[in-house]
Amino acid sequence: MIDKKLEDAINEQIVYELYSSNTYLSVASFMEEQGLKVLNAHFLKQSEEERDHAMKFIGYLQEVNGAVRIGAIPEPPQSFKSVEDAVAKSLKQEEEVTRRINNLMSMAHDQKDYATASFLKWFVDEQVEEQASMNDLLLMVRHAGPHLLLVEDRLLKQGVKLATPGEAGA
Repeated sequence: MIDKKLEDAINEQIVYELYSSNTYLSVASFMEEQGLKVLNAHFLKQSEEERDHAMKFIGYLQEVNGAVRIGAIPEPPQSFKSVEDAVAKSLKQEEEVTRRINNLMSMAHDQKDYATASFLKWFVDEQVEEQASMNDLLLMVRHAGPHLLLVEDRLLKQGVKLATPGEAGA
């Protein structure tokens, strides 16, 4: 039911979503090391969302009788210069996800695969929200400067919940 080229591209997106999940785990660990518990919880939640996105793609391929192939997941960044650097890299990551989703949507339209285009619309809308949210966080971090506890307080007021040990930022 799905073109092989589009199936392959979705499989690549699955890998990228899992890479994004692992990258956010790395960022969350960095935030924990900095004593920023709320930012840790925020990025743990981001990691979980990226994994959920990968699962949506897997489910879709299975639904259209496509073959799911989970390729090697690249190692995520392991260190960051600062909190601002970690958040800036996270924004760049969201911009890359958006670029990739838009490419998938273009492929679906080019192939007149309207079912896949309909499925991808959720991701297009999600990326608008994800990029805006990460951009807002970067602006908060930049405005806070060395007073990162203000960012922590703002995120708490926005509903970010601290993770308990073994919990992924829910």
